Amino acid sequence: MLIPARMSEAEEKRWVTVMLNKLAAQESRRVLGDAELAERAERLSAQYFGGRARPASVRWVTNQNTRWGSCTPSEGSIRLSHRLQGMPEYVVDYVLCHELAHLLVPGHGPGFWRLLEAYPRTERARGYLEGVVAADRLPQVPGARDE
Repeated sequence: MLIPARMSEAEEKRWVTVMLNKLAAQESRRVLGDAELAERAERLSAQYFGGRARPASVRWVTNQNTRWGSCTPSEGSIRLSHRLQGMPEYVVDYVLCHELAHLLVPGHGPGFWRLLEAYPRTERARGYLEGVVAADRLPQVPGARDE
């Protein structure tokens, strides 16, 4: 979190507490259970793929630390990394659409990307995720005033 340099230490602590509480409240509202995640995938499939992408299962997993999601088309299973929990809805929806598209087109060829263009926030979501990856690679500066 970035804050103005002119804030006193007391103001900074108060502001950080207020903003962290707001963020925690937002994140707790956004986290979906597996059942809600599957329902969301069904709605996205209907909206963007004419209901043709029909996953057998959609669930959160904690063992994906280098991928946002994965799909096994032969089983119809979609798994999303728990790291997506709390991210904006359009980002989670993009990853779901990406994995749903794999149920229809394996691989990342031109046909896959044409299919995924149906989701209108594809580029925005990809930019968000690229930013998250880039931020994770930034060195942590001791004593920095952003939290």
